[in-house]
Amino acid sequence: MSVTVKKAAKAIVGKVVGVSMKTIVVETKRKEKHPLYGKYINKSSKRYAHDEKNICHLGDTVKIKMARPISKTKSWVLLDVIDCVESNALLS
Repeated sequence: MSVTVKKAAKAIVGKVVGVSMKTIVVETKRKEKHPLYGKYINKSSKRYAHDEKNICHLGDTVKIKMARPISKTKSWVLLDVIDCVESNALLS
């Protein structure tokens, strides 16, 4: 008898660097140690996420989670807006 265990969806925190219709571009930064020299290098990744209600603005800090593929490049979904940028919040 096999028991199926569902894995928890991977969630990450990043900054919004692009906004389009129902799509946001989230940049995540991390530090990796160089294997030979030991120096820490800043690396970043951009991920496309689905924003159903268009609530994100440039500069917001958001939490996104992995989901089923929505389009060719979009396989993340917006979970929560952690920090809003004040200047953008006043405009909308």
